[in-house]
Order: sequence, then structure tokens, then C-alpha cells
Amino acid sequence: MSRLLLLLSLLILCGHVHVHGRYNLPDQSDLISDGVRQFGTSYSYSPNFLTLHRPALNADDSTCDETYGFLPCTTTILGNLFLIIVYGGLMYLAATYLTNGSELLLEILGPGIIGGLFLPILGALPDAMLILVSGLSGSTETAQDQVSVGMGLLAGSTVMLISVVWGSCVFIGKCDIENNIAVDNKDTKKLSLTGSGVTTDTLTSYSAIIMAVSVIPFIVVQLPQLLSSTYLRQLAILIGLVLSLALLISYCMYQVFQPWIQRRRLAYAKHKHVISGLLKHLKQRALGRLLHDNGELNQEVVKKLFDTIDTDTDNHLSHSELRALIVGIRFDEIELDKDDAVDKVMKDFDTSHDSLITREEFTKGVQKWLNEAKHAGNSTSYSGSHTEKFLNDFHEQTKKEHDLFVRGEEQSDEVVEGVDNPKKTSIKAGLMLLAGTLIAAAFADPLVDAVDNFSDATSIPTFFISFIALPLATNSSEAVSAIIFASRKKKRTASLTFSELYGAVTMNNVLCLSVFLALVYVRGLTWDFSAEVLVIVIVCVVMGVFGGLRTTFPLWTTSIAYLLYPFSLVLVYVLDYIFGWS
Repeated sequence: MSRLLLLLSLLILCGHVHVHGRYNLPDQSDLISDGVRQFGTSYSYSPNFLTLHRPALNADDSTCDETYGFLPCTTTILGNLFLIIVYGGLMYLAATYLTNGSELLLEILGPGIIGGLFLPILGALPDAMLILVSGLSGSTETAQDQVSVGMGLLAGSTVMLISVVWGSCVFIGKCDIENNIAVDNKDTKKLSLTGSGVTTDTLTSYSAIIMAVSVIPFIVVQLPQLLSSTYLRQLAILIGLVLSLALLISYCMYQVFQPWIQRRRLAYAKHKHVISGLLKHLKQRALGRLLHDNGELNQEVVKKLFDTIDTDTDNHLSHSELRALIVGIRFDEIELDKDDAVDKVMKDFDTSHDSLITREEFTKGVQKWLNEAKHAGNSTSYSGSHTEKFLNDFHEQTKKEHDLFVRGEEQSDEVVEGVDNPKKTSIKAGLMLLAGTLIAAAFADPLVDAVDNFSDATSIPTFFISFIALPLATNSSEAVSAIIFASRKKKRTASLTFSELYGAVTMNNVLCLSVFLALVYVRGLTWDFSAEVLVIVIVCVVMGVFGGLRTTFPLWTTSIAYLLYPFSLVLVYVLDYIFGWS
């Protein structure tokens, strides 16, 4: 609250002394000339120097309009820079209030609709608000000029989070990598490019893939821009808007039902580990090879295995006989419900649904499981002599998948401590969310105006100013939170950190793009952002595929992330100002 009062005090002070402005002496037009000064001339005080200003003679002179009729504005470089800092600080404050209020609300109400639908939208609200006001300002010509501020913010937020912040989280959260997994709180290898890094769970990889998919509306909108048909361009914007809204709703629903999806994935991982453990056990008990040299199933060996398990020699395997088999299998210290494991085997093998497995059903079931192990394993040869190798590979793979899913389950189902005073906390959370929303709504327009005026004063394109400066205001709280979590140097917190980053970028892509496309379509603005779209697509696809294909990130991966930031700026500059895309 003290920061808010300080920033508002600065604005009030600016309003009195006219930072933009000029502190004009009383109008001299009605006074008698002293013979030295020319009639109608006035002195004015600038923060930088004392200058002599004549009254504006035509409409072409540099002027600025006060936002809401009372907030200060300026046409000077330093004045606009000061206003960007003040308004940016207020937007950062709004983002902080929204983040803290969301966390308090989540503690009280828990995940589900609140955590999956409401909070992600609140997290992207400052960015969405800035994009909205950038396209609502004044006439169509003014909106076309200022909408590049919104595109710069959209591209800058995405690139900053997934490059600079992502790389910093890997660097700060690095631990020693052993057996391709980072060990919690162990950082003895320091700056080893391959021996130090972070490990996340499988769910985080899915979040990265979702982030890559979220750029599809950008591509849909951009492709028809290569054509000369205005109708097709407008149609593409409408289709892109509908698609981005559909992705937004789908992503929110995914967040709502994520715990259920996670439990299903964990159950599937356990099922696969039952398969691998049982196959490995059967291989050890088999009186020969399970597969011939040509890769075909050795049915004689499978029949002998059946006879070994069929203790009552009735040519059927019952639930109790399967349970006796599974009780004797060690699943590498993975806790499995034995009855549940028996049910999984019975479900896969008992095609007649009579709760008994015949010799033929057993043979077909083993064949099916071996085929699944072949397709999932890393071995290139599946002959009898390599059976043990590909079964071991499959077993290790399923164990690793299970461990990663368990970490994800622990993360998503982590017990939240009770709130001492729910009513008081609810009121506090509501006030923080209200304050953050009001501040973002009130100062988004002045910030956009300040960026536009600074661009006019410096001749720097508004895109580059908003690309670099505005994400620092709207995304700093997310960046700081991610880095703090990463510094704990644990697998669970690393997973949470990168999931939050991927989720923030996804929400930027779908929610903020929906707002942006709605503005372009409703106000009839020109879509002229080919280079900017290309940057967003490249960064999201590269990091999305990179994060989706692996769960361990050695220290050398930070170089890829960090280089994407300057690469993005250079690419936009080259395409727009050298090749003339814009």
C-alpha cells in the first residue's frame, strides 16, 4: 500500500508542476510590452532547462492530451521516461495484487474451477488490459498507431518468460545430474554444462507441448496475409479469433480437470509397470527363450510357464493363482495394490470375461504385452537373444515414467494447510483482486499513451519499447515467483516453476491474442505484424518442443533460451526495417 501511495503522490506532484509541460507564466497578451520581449511571448520552465516558448501557431506543433483530463502527459524524452516508470510501477503493483490475491483465494477454495479457470485469467489480466486499451484509443488511425504497443507487449511477455526467465530458473535451480536425473539439493558440480541442471515431471512436458500448440491461431491469421484479398484477410482474423477463444476455453477446462487427468495418467503408468514387471519375472522363470531368433513368440515356453502358474492343474488361471504370482514379484519398491495389479492382468488377458484365463488367452496376452514392450523400448533388435535387453529397457522406462508421474501427482495433490481465519482471508483476497483490477484498468491507458509519446520523442518504434519495457511491469511478479521457487533446488519445485512459465505463456497466447484479434476485427484495423508473429511462433515452438521431448535440462540449455531474446529483437528489426515486411 505504501508503494501505491508513493506512486500516486508522484503523479499528483507531476500534475501540479506539469512534467509534460511547461510551467507557463501568466499570459502576457494583455500586458504592455516592455520593449525587450516580443508581444505574446511567454517564459516556461522545463525540468531540464529554462526556455522561451511562443504560443502554438498551428496544429502541427507537438502537443499531448492529458489522460482522463487530469493525469499528466509530456512531449519530452525524460518526462515520458519518468511517466513510463511511474505508470509501469503501478501496473507492476496491480500484477502483484492480482497474484497475491489469487494465491490467497486458492488457499481457501482450493483447485478446480477457481484454480483452473479464474486464476489463470487473472494472471494475464494486466497484459490483456494494456492490449485492450491500445486498440480502443481515439480514432481508427490512432488505434492503428497505438496497437503496436499491444503487439509489442504480447511478443515481449512471451519471449521474456520463455527465454530470459526460463534460462535463469535453470541456472538458479541447477543440481547435480546423476543417471539423467537432477538430485535434490545437491550442487557440487557448479557450472558443469552437462553434469548440472534441473529435472521436471512428465506433466510439465505436456504443459510445454500445450504452449507450442497455442500458437496455431497466430499461424491461421498470418497465412492469408500473404494474399492480396482483403476479404480473406478479414476472414482469417475472424477464424483466428474463434480458434483462439476455443483454445482458451479448452485450456481452462484442462486446468480444471487436470487432477483427474493426472490420476488417470498415474494409473496408466502403474499398469505399464505391472506389465514390465510381470514380463521380466516370466522371463526369469521361463525354461528357455520367450522369443525365437526370428522374433516370434516361443509358444512351448509360454505353455510351460502357464503350467507352472496353474497350481491346481485345471487349465485355467484363477484370481488367486494370479495373485500368488504377483505377490512373488518385486516391482522395484514401487507401491502397487496387489489386487489392483491382478485386476489389470485379468482385464488384459481374460477376453471371455469369465474371471478365468485359459491357456490360449494367456498365450495371446503374453504376445500382446511383448509387442507393447517392443514398441515402447529402445532396442532395435527383438530376437530371442535380445529379449532380456529390451525387457530390461522397457522395465526401466516404465519405472522412470511412474516416478515422474508420482512427482506430478504429489505436486498436484499437495496438501494445503488450513487457513486460520477463512472469512478475514477471503475479504483480504477480494480486496487485493479488486485493487489490482482497478489499478490495471485505470493506468493501462496512460501507460500506452506514455509509450506512444516516448516513441514520438525518440523516434524509436513503439514495438521495441513495449517489447522490452512493458513485460518488466506486467510479468515481473511471475518472473520473481518462478525464480524463488527454482532456488529451492528440488524436482517438485522445478516442475512447478516450469509449469507456471509454460502456463503463463499459453494464457498470453490464447487470452491476449483473443483480445487483440477482437480489436483488429471490430475496429477494422490492418493486420501488419508478420515479423512479430514469426518471432512468437519460433520461440514457442522451439522451447515447447524442447521442453516436451525431455524432462532433464542440463546447464547448457540455458544458452539456447538466453539467445532467443536478442535473436527475437534482431529478427523483427531485420524483417521490418531492412526487408520492409511492415
